[in-house]
Parts: sequence; C-alpha cells; structure tokens
Amino acid sequence: MAPLNAIRRARTALKPLDATYQSRAVPPGTARYWSWLFAAAESRAPLLGIYALGAEWQALTDPATEPGVARLKLAWWQEEMRRLAARAAVHPISAFLAGLPRAPLVDFVPLLTAVDAAAAEVGGAPLEHAADLEPHAEALWGDPLALASRLAADVPEEAGLRACTRALAAADYLARSLRDYRRQARVGRVPFAIDELMTAGVGNDDLAADPPPPHLRSYLEVLRERSARYYELAAQALPRAQRAEGRHLLVLAALGLTHLNRGAPPRGRRRLRDMLLAWTTARRAHP
Repeated sequence: MAPLNAIRRARTALKPLDATYQSRAVPPGTARYWSWLFAAAESRAPLLGIYALGAEWQALTDPATEPGVARLKLAWWQEEMRRLAARAAVHPISAFLAGLPRAPLVDFVPLLTAVDAAAAEVGGAPLEHAADLEPHAEALWGDPLALASRLAADVPEEAGLRACTRALAAADYLARSLRDYRRQARVGRVPFAIDELMTAGVGNDDLAADPPPPHLRSYLEVLRERSARYYELAAQALPRAQRAEGRHLLVLAALGLTHLNRGAPPRGRRRLRDMLLAWTTARRAHP
C-alpha cells in the first residue's frame, strides 16, 4: 500500500511548473509544443517536466554556449539527477518531476545517463563508429522520452515503447546534426561517426565549409534518408495498444519527418500546417 499512498499524496500536492521553465520546455509552434498540446491528459505533466530538462541541457550543448560554462553547469545537473534518483531534488524542474503521482514507482537514473551523454557532447567526444549513434541518441533523448511514458501510466509493452523512443531519438539526433553540423565543426565538435566520415572522404575543413563540397553533400543526403527511415520506424514501432496514450510520440515522428522532407515554409504557414498534422496524427492514434 505504501506506493499507492505516495501516489495519492503526490496527486493532491503537485504544483505547476514555473512559467519560465514551461515556456522554454514547449515554445509555441515547435514540435514539442504540438506533441504536448495533443498528448493524452495523463502524459502532459510528465512530458512537460522531461521537455523542460531537455531544454535546459540543449541550451548548454549549443555551440554558442561557452564550453567552460556548459561543463560546469552540466556537472551540477549530473549531481542534481543523482539527487532526483535519491528522492532529494532541489531544482524546480526536478522537484516537479519528483512530485508527479507516479514518481515513487519509477527509476530516474536514465536522466543521469542523459545528462552524462550531453556532457560528452560538450566535451567533444566523437562517435567513433556508426554503431555508436543509436546508443548515444537513446541515452540522450530516447530514455527520457520512455521515462515520461512510465511517469504517465503503466506501460503494457515496454519493448515496443523502447523501440519507438530509440528510433525517434536517433532520427532527432541526425536531424539536429544535419542542421547544426557546421556550427559544431567551427567549435571543434564532430556530430557524425568518424568511420563514416573517413569512408566518405570528409575532413574537418569540409564540415566547416559553406557551401559544403559535393562529397559532403552526398554524405549528408545519406544521413537525411537515414533520419527519415528512423522517423518512419518510430511511428510503426509503437504498439497499437499504446498508440492513444503515446500519441505525443507519433506527433513528434510525423512533424520530424515532414520538417526533414519539406524544409521550412514561411513561419505562419508552417505553424498552421504543423498544427493540422499534429491534430490529425493524434486523432488517428485512437482505436
């Protein structure tokens, strides 16, 4: 009875997340915003907390952030995730997650793994082999997404959820790298697998070049196609019995794929198109 009593206490005591963190977690018009807006009711608070953490860490891994500052702050977040796993969180986002009704039933250690992966990126640790991409992306983003689902409800098919979030994380990692690789290269980071770059004959100067040389363009197109396949796999992998509760994952996959394939139309048109796609994707998730 102890876990059930803890859930009942958390359900009555949950405080809203501060508006500043919420605005950074789900900026209006973004894929995360639409996935949160059209998520199942029980998923919205867990998603908000996980997205809020992701927003804090993403800002620190951005190439524009001074590396020393990023390393220092990520080290603090590593300690904070240990505190969260030990039920002694102090940051408002961590406290929000710890106060969710199902928090007593879940293991928060995957969030420590996620911040460790973010710290590795800031430290410039490259992916040595193409096979390293999926585990890195899963630690960075797939495991937190799966944790959000566990915080929302019981997961009847854990393997299906993990397959979905693993593919979605790999797709997002590649899509982000395709957008930001030049900025990364100019601060000494390489987001792509070293063995693949060597095979493609791509060097550091090529990654920083604008426009990219032909052999780099060919390699980037291969990665774009790979990212698209991951988005498609993510949408297919979620078990039918979990599609209604996990429709936010389907929205992320649908929006990620359309952004990858169509590029960016004018802001107003894109916002309307994304809203309609998110809405129809969420509706189709219902049995």
